[in-house]
Amino acid sequence: MFLTRLRESMDKVFMIRADFEEYKQIFLEENSKHNLISKNDEKFLFEKHIYDSLAIKLFFEKYRITKGELLDIGCGGGFPSVPIAIEFRDIKVTGIDSIRKKINSINTIKNRLNLTNLSTICARAETIQGSYDIIVSRAVAELGKLLEYALPLLKKDGYFVAYKSKKALEEIKSAEKILKKFHAKVIDIIDYTLPLEEVYERNLIVIGF
Repeated sequence: MFLTRLRESMDKVFMIRADFEEYKQIFLEENSKHNLISKNDEKFLFEKHIYDSLAIKLFFEKYRITKGELLDIGCGGGFPSVPIAIEFRDIKVTGIDSIRKKINSINTIKNRLNLTNLSTICARAETIQGSYDIIVSRAVAELGKLLEYALPLLKKDGYFVAYKSKKALEEIKSAEKILKKFHAKVIDIIDYTLPLEEVYERNLIVIGF
């Protein structure tokens, strides 16, 4: 049911929402300058990156999340932070990355789309302080390493959501010691697939205290 609703809502967003079409054009301009994603991936920008980023809808709907402060660790070229900020204007999104050119590109996109709910930090996650309701990370590192970055910044009643591939269960097993160290646990695994001819199985690993 969640997968059907996600696909329907994604299709509607991409076809109807002018801000997503504008975002696509601005992103491609920035990508031509700074190589945020590979040139081969440009033709799959929606399917592999925007759609994947907005799979967070599955988590938001299931856990009835409508507002709060969200941190995207290793936001890179802006995935998932920028699509989340576009789609969920009541979520205050912060993207953090240590590479200045990527942060600059996100800021350009933010300013051109007037995303007042999006901010950025150019730094490594382990060097910052803060307390967030939701922390996400996509295509950055193994789960164990991500937990060491994320859990010290997560509120006691918050959620860390890791975007992962079909190897999610292997990563969870490898991260057991880190989970115990922080007295955290995996509370959900939400499965979905990307809208591509080749099957791309994806997971949202939901972790809390």
